[in-house]
Amino acid sequence: MHSLSDRGVPLGEREEERGHTPHPDWDAVRIFLEVVRCGSFRSASDHLYLSVNVLRRRIEQLEQELNTTLLTRHVDGVRVTAEGEAILAAAKRMELVSFELVRARDRAIPTVSGEVKLAATEGLGTLWIAPRMVELHRKFPRLLVDLSCAMKSADVLRLEADAAVQLIKPSAPDLKVVKLGRLHAMPFAAPSYAETYGIPRTKDEFLKHRLLLQIADQTQSAQIFERLFPGVAQQGFVVMRTNTSSAHIGAISRGVGIGWIPTYVHAIGEELVPVDIAEDFRLPFDIWLTYHQDAGRIPRVRKTIEWIVDMFDPRKFPWFRDEFIHPNELTKPNRLRPLDLTREPATESDIGTGASWNQIAARSGAA
Repeated sequence: MHSLSDRGVPLGEREEERGHTPHPDWDAVRIFLEVVRCGSFRSASDHLYLSVNVLRRRIEQLEQELNTTLLTRHVDGVRVTAEGEAILAAAKRMELVSFELVRARDRAIPTVSGEVKLAATEGLGTLWIAPRMVELHRKFPRLLVDLSCAMKSADVLRLEADAAVQLIKPSAPDLKVVKLGRLHAMPFAAPSYAETYGIPRTKDEFLKHRLLLQIADQTQSAQIFERLFPGVAQQGFVVMRTNTSSAHIGAISRGVGIGWIPTYVHAIGEELVPVDIAEDFRLPFDIWLTYHQDAGRIPRVRKTIEWIVDMFDPRKFPWFRDEFIHPNELTKPNRLRPLDLTREPATESDIGTGASWNQIAARSGAA
């Protein structure tokens, strides 16, 4: 394939007209990588929060700078050209080096200040992590935490997050992984629902009730539904599906129907009625903390990781233990409010009393 500047130019004149080629714009290269990874301009637009026209214009400018065609457009997305594949491989190497540059800069800053990008599942981020952020900021007031709550796992290697709390164990070799605890989900109903429709005690009775589902990749809801209710159609049984924990829990607490909720939600004060059917209706999900292996040398990330590990300590918060504890066994002293602003400000001795950095490193296999 001819380069862009060669098209329609006689062979003898092509080399003569070429001048010095400027270095490509790294921001445009980054956009090229995202378009390829997302598979289309539309998907990349949603991910980068830039318009499709802006992305197309930046790619066209990059193609002019590199003097070659990188992508071809198709009805189902984009395809990388043969020339583009070589540029793509080089761009990925550039990206890795740029990440190392950022990490080297961060390691050179000794104070616990600046921005930490933390990703978490939507439920844990909204209901468990965010309300406890006040404790972290009382100790490190110059810390800016960018908390992203979504059911899609963040790519820590590509710096989408400095650390991530998720329900799927990552397998990338350059990541450190710590098991924080275990989330236990079981069916719950609102008191108003129980008063109106009663509470099912068997699977056959359950099928006569109104079910709510949260559909998310990390919770494998669709697969669990098929396992528990093989051959049962959702229509006529499921009354609502949603992709967020907040909408799911909100609907259940308002009496819309019965749905699976982690037991920690009951423990932090949500007045709900546990629905006991059978042990296979209790769904365990291990909670994983993942971060890049260089995080231990970045003070602000290191302190944030220590705070996260302490916040999920099963010794303090029994609903995160490996073994299932029935919500009715969580007595009043064990139960917490999501955020109590009436308490006295925390002192440094109140924070970070859980696992030390050496213990975290040992649990994640770090040196």
